[in-house]
Amino acid sequence: MLRPKLPTMPQPTGLTIPSAVIHPTTITPGTQATPVPPAPVALPAPPSRPVVQLTPGTALALVGGGTAVVLVVGAVLVSLLLAVAITGASVAICAVVLRSLLASEAKRR
Repeated sequence: MLRPKLPTMPQPTGLTIPSAVIHPTTITPGTQATPVPPAPVALPAPPSRPVVQLTPGTALALVGGGTAVVLVVGAVLVSLLLAVAITGASVAICAVVLRSLLASEAKRR
């Protein structure tokens, strides 16, 4: 009743490439080929990257940017911690008020 239906594997569509036919070559013993000297290989040129020069102005900008990031992240984390603390305190106060209301209700009966 609740058996999953497994999909069947579809047949390949489109053009299929036949495998290449390999023809064997004949080797005749006794003939010696003269070795061909290898062609000189051109070495690739090293990639030219721009050199970053750190001037006093850019160093000061980096320090200022890093300080700003640290201050913003610190403020966000402190505000999140404060929000959690306020929420916990308000839940504790609500629990104390409900407990006192329920206790006074039980004494009246």
